[in-house]
Amino acid sequence: MLYAARKRFERLSVWIGMLFSGIPLSPNQWTILSLLPAVAAAYFVAIDQFLNAAVLFIAAAFLDLVDGSVARVTGRASRFGAYLDTVADRYVEALVIFGLLFVKLPDPNFFLPMKAWLFIYFFGAMMTTYAKAAAKEKEIVKEGAELKGGILERAERLLILFAGILLAAINPAFLSIAIVLLAILANISALQRIWIARKMAKPAEARTAKGNKKKK
Repeated sequence: MLYAARKRFERLSVWIGMLFSGIPLSPNQWTILSLLPAVAAAYFVAIDQFLNAAVLFIAAAFLDLVDGSVARVTGRASRFGAYLDTVADRYVEALVIFGLLFVKLPDPNFFLPMKAWLFIYFFGAMMTTYAKAAAKEKEIVKEGAELKGGILERAERLLILFAGILLAAINPAFLSIAIVLLAILANISALQRIWIARKMAKPAEARTAKGNKKKK
């Protein structure tokens, strides 16, 4: 959903790129740097210092924005840079989820223990990403295109996770609710992407079948 509105943030991205391009760091170095506050955020989550964790989480997200902005403004965007950025994004989310494993979250009685909900969330986030990667690997999407869509993409996941961590400073039950919500919506998103991939695959399969008939 936020991905569809990305053009609205282009001016902000250019401004950030111009502001930070004067610092002698490459876009890839900015990407790697974003992992440091993510590690610190995971630590503070693990020791129940949720306000500190939320601030560091925002810092990691901001640095993730800086790398792409600097790359575009300086003309140093590259395929490997985009690849590294995508990999780092997954590490940031996984690090925070790892920190949550050590938190004694209140169980809001949603049928399963919180550790189970946390695993379901992690699996759903992983499958949302993998559904996109697999569609490209199996050549379901056209060259240069990507499989997008779903009720909850990465930006929305991180927004809900951030809100849960921030509100946990008031009451940890808010974080429990956020994790359950993420678990449900992330897996719905993965299923939606699989369904989108199926619809994209049908025309390609029809063209292949038609071509095979002509050869016969």
